Parts: sequence; structure tokens; C-alpha cells
Amino acid sequence: MKIRYLHTMVRVKDLDASMAFYRLLGLTETRRVENDKGRFTLIFLAPPGQEDCPIELTYNWDGDEGLPSDSRHFGHLAYGVENIYDICARLQEAGVTINRPPRDGHMAFVRSPDNISVELLQIGEALAPAEPWASMPNTGHW
Repeated sequence: MKIRYLHTMVRVKDLDASMAFYRLLGLTETRRVENDKGRFTLIFLAPPGQEDCPIELTYNWDGDEGLPSDSRHFGHLAYGVENIYDICARLQEAGVTINRPPRDGHMAFVRSPDNISVELLQIGEALAPAEPWASMPNTGHW
């Protein structure tokens, strides 16, 4: 039996805020579907050169009162990054809370505007511990 990853879908409440967040992570839009009859928009985003690994943002035009919720039942998205310190700094400068700082030079967690937990993993070997990350406490949960 063959199996192939297709995408991960998350519902979003504020499409503009969500798009800005995923763009900060370095994802680009690969496809968009506007469904007038169903009154929703699907936007697929992926890392450049990895269009076969998309996330699908589902935006319901008439709102979604269930969002944002804790979303811990969802789990998390995970992306490998070239320099975990650089991306965490870029996200933090843009106002994103680093829930689990990369104290070990290997792993961090942040949350999207829709409360989706996003894990960032250093590609290859962990970076040497560095400040301000090494002594930064957790904020919230992931």
C-alpha cells in the first residue's frame, strides 16, 4: 500500500494575520481556491522548493466562532530550519511569542494567530547554546 503526505489543514479566523505569520516562517502561497457556494477559501502554503509539503489554511467567510481555541488536540506543525536562533529572533521582532525558546539550539515552539502550535527544529546538529535563548523561560504552553 502506498501512502503519500498531502497536506495539513488548519482552520483560521483572521486570514490576513495567519498569512502574515506563515510568511514570517518563510512559507509561500502555492495555490488558492475560492468557493463562493461553500463560502470558504483554501490557501496552500509551502516552503520554497518543497511545494509537495503544504499546509492548507481554511478560512470560512462567515466566521468561525470556535476559533481560536486551545487546539492542543491538533498537535503541531513542524518545520526544519537552517538557523533556529535567526528565525526565532525574526519571529520575536515581529511580535510572535516564543513559547518554548531554543535553549538547546535544537528545538523551539511558537503559536500562530489561530493558536496552532508550530515546532521549529534545527536542521543538522544543534547549535551551541546562546543567549538570550539559553536562559529564557517558557511562555504559555505549546
